[in-house]
Amino acid sequence: MAKKILIADDEQNIVISLEFLMKREGFEVLIANDGEEAVRRIRSDPPDLVLLDVMMPKKSGFEVCQEIKADPALAAVRILMLTAKGRDTEVAKGLALGADAYMTKPFSTKELVEKVRSMLGD
Repeated sequence: MAKKILIADDEQNIVISLEFLMKREGFEVLIANDGEEAVRRIRSDPPDLVLLDVMMPKKSGFEVCQEIKADPALAAVRILMLTAKGRDTEVAKGLALGADAYMTKPFSTKELVEKVRSMLGD
């Protein structure tokens, strides 16, 4: 069965390119366009991995990460934070809130696919 990935980002061009890339790699893809929708989708149909943007409307990626990781039922959901903010403090904050990994935009699609595969144990 294909691993399920939720792409949570409010920038349509990024969502489209990530969706294409992940489907091409054989993953099932779900989409959320803001932080609240991301939390709803994760709770209703937990994915194997969340590609989570930091800067989103309604709830930031940091808030989504913290909420998901605080729920024992969802603790196994892996979170890869994607952000244009690559400062060490941002990375440290994301990891401290429970993110499993962090990548800064722009990123190479090859690196992203390798990171996703390693996080999912493929």
